[in-house]
Amino acid sequence: MASLRTAAMLRAAAVRPALSQRAPALARFQSSDSVAPNQQSRDNRPESTDAAPAARASTSSVTIRQEGASEGQPRHQPDWNVAVDYRTSNFSPVPLRVMDGSEPGVDTPAAVLSGAPVELQARTVRIYKPAKTATQSGDWTGHSWRMDWDPLSKGHRWENPLMGWQSSSDFMQGTHLNFNSKEDAIRFANKQSYEYFVQEPNTRKFVPKAYADQFIHSPKKLKQVRTK
Repeated sequence: MASLRTAAMLRAAAVRPALSQRAPALARFQSSDSVAPNQQSRDNRPESTDAAPAARASTSSVTIRQEGASEGQPRHQPDWNVAVDYRTSNFSPVPLRVMDGSEPGVDTPAAVLSGAPVELQARTVRIYKPAKTATQSGDWTGHSWRMDWDPLSKGHRWENPLMGWQSSSDFMQGTHLNFNSKEDAIRFANKQSYEYFVQEPNTRKFVPKAYADQFIHSPKKLKQVRTK
């Protein structure tokens, strides 16, 4: 049976026509300068407002490339002699001093070239000598002079409604500079063109005490200290 079935399959394959494999035809297209009429009608058709704008080739870009260096500059005429307005602070006015370096003085203000914001020039710095703390720690902090920025008049502070933490938008509230002497701090403030004021420290006066001072004659009435 197997041999008969195999013979039948071979006979059917011989009768069936063989399929020819066609190779894909290679076609080459060349672009021409002429535009088809349907393409011209498609270009003249108004674009819909819903579709996104697409870049369309035009002759304007070719015209811009053909311009020279002088012709490619903007057509507006800015006024270079206009007075510069530095009073742009939202929370404090800038002092009435020249900020472009033309103010007469020994040194040119470094703020003109440092790139610091104009709002920083409107702040007033304080030069003082830190006092000793009330604890029994040393007085090393009172040996140097310190410069810090006064807090803003309007505060610019807010309180977190959830935790009650306080914060501020003043970026100079936690900044201070230390100097070896008061003259160094004043010289730095003048170099930066800062307005400053100096707070002189309060010196403590120590009176030596001795047991013999109780028997010294005093023309005034003696002070009696009663315990009861």
